[in-house]
Amino acid sequence: MRIGVPREVKNNENRVGLAAAGVHELALRGHEVLVESGAGAGARVSDEDYVAAGATVVATAEEVWGQAELIVKVKEPLPQEHHLLRRDQVLFTYLHLAAEEELARALLEAGTTAIAYETVQREDRSLPLLAPMSGIAGRLATQVAAYHLMSPLGGSGVLMGGVPGTAEAEVLVIGGGVVGEQAAMMAHGLHANVTVMDLDVPRLHQIATMHHGAILTRYSTSLDIAEKVRDADVVIGSVLIPGKRAPKLVTDEMVATMKPGSVLVDVAIDQGGCFENSHPTTHDDPTFRVHDTVFYCVGNMPGSVPVTATAALTNATLPYVLKIADLGWQEAMRRDAALAQGLHTHHGSLVHAGTGEAHGIDVADAASVIG
Repeated sequence: MRIGVPREVKNNENRVGLAAAGVHELALRGHEVLVESGAGAGARVSDEDYVAAGATVVATAEEVWGQAELIVKVKEPLPQEHHLLRRDQVLFTYLHLAAEEELARALLEAGTTAIAYETVQREDRSLPLLAPMSGIAGRLATQVAAYHLMSPLGGSGVLMGGVPGTAEAEVLVIGGGVVGEQAAMMAHGLHANVTVMDLDVPRLHQIATMHHGAILTRYSTSLDIAEKVRDADVVIGSVLIPGKRAPKLVTDEMVATMKPGSVLVDVAIDQGGCFENSHPTTHDDPTFRVHDTVFYCVGNMPGSVPVTATAALTNATLPYVLKIADLGWQEAMRRDAALAQGLHTHHGSLVHAGTGEAHGIDVADAASVIG
């Protein structure tokens, strides 16, 4: 199979779809890999590295998209890339279509077979292609929150961990999944007072046990969220319903009760955000103010640490890329039920219920599409 790796075009997205090691594994199996020149530069992977691994480096994105049967990316195609989508092509990347109606309709119009990393899901409900980036985003969420608490950036002037004789920051993490646990762990490591809220009581018990009670847990109700938000210096939103829009759990009314300079980081922004006031921001302009608080809603947080993130993403996606390349996407999905959960569009049909629900689009039966 001919696999294409284009340069990412999203703001400050320096990750690349495959590291050189991934290209090498594909080349060993007889597959051809086309890489757009400069695609790996932000992740410190040079064109020469790709050539040494067995890739062919081409000059333009049009050459990659135009020749490849399988496109391996990091982020969803942006509007300037929509004209490159093809019916006889498989796209494998993060899509977040429940929050991206324009892209969903562009994929349907083009007839592209689109497989989303974030909904590849095993029987135990784990998300193997989302987990590594969730871990990075969770750790970054605490770092950016601590940074934006500084008063020159509009924050409250509170040092997250305080110093002896002073109060530590109160950090609330809403959502106890991979993002939430990693964010909580980092905040606890900085000696903040940390509370994680979730609806999953066994998960709360697991977090409390793993961290020996040092991270507090609360069952998530609207009343309890409102109470904890009011007292928080930092709120990190990490709620995920795979393939669906995130629920709005922190309302404008709640934010209005917060202390001036409090910081809110919405890691769920790719799925529409879990704070009522959230809207996507970029690394160039990451924050905005609401009721004298600071909102950080960057949709591609791991793109700021591309060396780590590209290696971690390739480690996770490569087994699936190899299956698709070796077997074809349909046979790969017949053999791997987790991969089949990632299918969203094929030849003009939408096959993912969450996206259909979000945009009022009829959904076809995935099993019949896969065969």
